Amino acid sequence: MLDLIHDFGLYFLIGQYPNGPLGGLALTVLLSALALLAAMPLGLALALARASRWRALRWPVAALITVVRALPLLMVVFWAYFFLPALTGQRTGQFGTMLMALVLFDAVYLAEIVRAGLRSVPRGQRDAARALGMSEAATLRSVVLPQALRAVLPSLVNQFVATIKATSLGYIIGLGEFSFVATQVNTLVFTRAAEVYTLLASGYFVLCFGLSRLAMTLERCLSMRGGAVKDRGARVNTAVRLETAAGR
Repeated sequence: MLDLIHDFGLYFLIGQYPNGPLGGLALTVLLSALALLAAMPLGLALALARASRWRALRWPVAALITVVRALPLLMVVFWAYFFLPALTGQRTGQFGTMLMALVLFDAVYLAEIVRAGLRSVPRGQRDAARALGMSEAATLRSVVLPQALRAVLPSLVNQFVATIKATSLGYIIGLGEFSFVATQVNTLVFTRAAEVYTLLASGYFVLCFGLSRLAMTLERCLSMRGGAVKDRGARVNTAVRLETAAGR
């Protein structure tokens, strides 16, 4: 296996770059990061619409999220790569096709993650902000959203992990991501498939396990911070009650 790493290690990491297109693990990470970054504003907008009080806004968004979540990503990739060019007359490349499919899927999943974060913020936070004279938009922007996004940060990291694994479907349309590169290497050294795909699995494992540990660390830190805030709040309430009792 060491000789495979020596001969094809750079190809696994960056594909043919700089003498050709970027590929391999670097393309997988780049595609996943771009998809998640592009999906965040759309997912946030969908989450706010999903939590809206207006049915005319809430119901169509809920229907869109339900339909997209019920479809396999592979079908969306096929539609974007084969059917959209037939309808629009313009063909997109493999990278653009995969990016659009991942943005759509990430957006609907991020919408549900953010909506759960919005619902986790206590109602008293909103009421206190409104009592201070803040508008609903200002309350959402300055009070609710910061707390909601902080609470769902570990879930966002987990979604990034899921996106990294989903990029392997780019192999179907010839995108030179990590799995595609491994298949090409396996074609060159046909008798060593077990070693090639062990390297592929190891690369995915190292990347995804590291991000999963990051998500666990973030969740633990947020839990400790939340517990510290609750303890301080309890101490303040106790002190207030004691001072009130002493004043009486």
